[in-house]
Amino acid sequence: MTDNAQDRLVARIRACRLCRDAPTAKPLPHEPRPVLRVSLTARIAICGQAPGARVHASGVPFTDPSGDRLRAWMGVDTEAFYDAARIAIVPMGFCFPGNDAKGGDLPPRKECAPLWRAEVFGTLRRLQLVLLVGNYAQAWHLPREATAGGLTGTVANWRAILAARSHPTYLPLPHPSWRNSGWLKAHPWFEAELLPELRRLVQAAL
Repeated sequence: MTDNAQDRLVARIRACRLCRDAPTAKPLPHEPRPVLRVSLTARIAICGQAPGARVHASGVPFTDPSGDRLRAWMGVDTEAFYDAARIAIVPMGFCFPGNDAKGGDLPPRKECAPLWRAEVFGTLRRLQLVLLVGNYAQAWHLPREATAGGLTGTVANWRAILAARSHPTYLPLPHPSWRNSGWLKAHPWFEAELLPELRRLVQAAL
């Protein structure tokens, strides 16, 4: 894979309008704006859910309080986080899916991952660490038995997932949204035990 080939793939993704023009269910209600960051040299991939409204407007992933919390979890500054040569950002859905009736984000579009994910990861051959942020990324990348306990069970099982010694290494995380602040308080082992290992793995990969 050459830089030009990856650039052509990214251009195809950014031109994609499948969820609006040929959707599997209700069409996307706004103009698609696929958001991702990749490079051939990336050592870490962050796999979240899908862009929110703010990212849809800016075109830059994690430009919100969730991004601030995720960067703190990883122990990296903004410059390192947005260095695509080292850190790729590949959400499960590349476009903002819209909001539900309660104002929360809808799930990632079902058209996106089956169409693009294998091809994108085929270009990321130097990855050492993949951060699986939330249920959707965990269900896609991990064996079914590893995610049988839902998000809490999957994240609590992080040591066994690391011990599987996959290549690249997978590490499950909850979403860093403010909506999960209650979850973090209820599971203090996440900050006490998992976050130090996350930071160690990030620094080793960088």
